[in-house]
Amino acid sequence: MSRSGASDLETMNATPPVEINTEDWRSFFLGYSEIVLVANSDEVDIDELASRFPETTLFIFFNKVYKVLSKPFTRNALLVSRSGALGANLVKSGKVSKVLQYFDKSSFLGIINLTIGDSEKFSPASAFGDVKVRHLDLTDVFAPFYPTASLPTTGFALCFWLANLQLGVTVTLAGFSSKRSERYQVLDVHDWTFEQVVLRLMYRRGKIDIIGRERTNSYAELSAHFPEYSPAEIAFTANEVLAERLVNLSSFVDKLMHVTRFLRFVERTYKRLKPKTRKERQWEAMEQK
Repeated sequence: MSRSGASDLETMNATPPVEINTEDWRSFFLGYSEIVLVANSDEVDIDELASRFPETTLFIFFNKVYKVLSKPFTRNALLVSRSGALGANLVKSGKVSKVLQYFDKSSFLGIINLTIGDSEKFSPASAFGDVKVRHLDLTDVFAPFYPTASLPTTGFALCFWLANLQLGVTVTLAGFSSKRSERYQVLDVHDWTFEQVVLRLMYRRGKIDIIGRERTNSYAELSAHFPEYSPAEIAFTANEVLAERLVNLSSFVDKLMHVTRFLRFVERTYKRLKPKTRKERQWEAMEQK
């Protein structure tokens, strides 16, 4: 988009989302035997992953797919692009064309521009170029139960929504570990612990499948092997051990913060001297109005 400021935001709101539970969405996913959500994770081996599933599988990728794709993906695929306050993140960062190079046009179904929360705004379909675009607002889905201080991750949000659409197909997660790797960080804006709890509960009830995860809970099995210990005793003891480990971890974090004081001072100084980004300039212009 070439315009900025208030007019830019008006353009982003020009496309209303399709209702989240309509038959239109169900028919969109009709005909696929499996739906695989692929996280941007070092744990994903895309060739091995694709070989696991039949040709009737739909693979769904997220945002910067070059983190897991090194060449055009030739299977049925869909891309989900999350929005921020200034529209779709891929659009604002100018990476739409770069990302689309990793999909084969003959099997690429298009882009879903996803928003959650009042602060996230859609980008118009035209901003994504010559591809099919659908808009999806999941704010009402997560407002009743997701921790209010955080925002759902894109993958978690889509997984939960798909699993409750009752499509009659298996929704499988690949690379959804919530672990920080050497290359990719885990952002604090999301509640990773809450999401992992929900995903594992859904997995153990058979609502979704998670590659590399065991369905059984070792702690839940303890009371069966040791009937003299009640489930409550086991849960309280597990919490006690976890609390002690967190206290120990906190002490090491304190030491690390002390050791890295100078590095953090250099980083803060650099950020003050670094020229402002286009997004930061737009925010300042909007705040002054």
